[in-house]
Amino acid sequence: MENLLLEHGLPALFFISLLAATLLPLGSEWLLVALILQGLPPAQLVAVATLGNVSGAVITYGIGIWGSEFFMTPLLRVNKQQTAKAIALYQRYGAVSLLFAWLPIIGDPLCLAAGILRLQPLLFLIPVFLGKLGRYAFIALLTGA
Repeated sequence: MENLLLEHGLPALFFISLLAATLLPLGSEWLLVALILQGLPPAQLVAVATLGNVSGAVITYGIGIWGSEFFMTPLLRVNKQQTAKAIALYQRYGAVSLLFAWLPIIGDPLCLAAGILRLQPLLFLIPVFLGKLGRYAFIALLTGA
């Protein structure tokens, strides 16, 4: 199991991190911690997890732009009430609210709301990237990396 984890750890971390930000109620933090404990380079792991999670957020943002009604409830586990709250939060705090796109429950609706509101891509990407990077870096530090 250990060799399998080391051999496929980075692709698995990317894929699980991506899915955790989109379709499935997954968490990717456990795999980040497991891979750090197996001795893989923490900076590389944080980068891969961040890239995967931001990619998933971009998918959710795209769904907000091009198909929120079709995909919203069945795939993203986001309902209209959550979306309305996220839009209100975004309208109150602006792009800064996207620093919290990594949070459970509110993160996916925030990314979806940014798409629905047609937020400029860079105004979306920068805070989402910083928030997700900060979360993974903090977990890596807590793990002893």
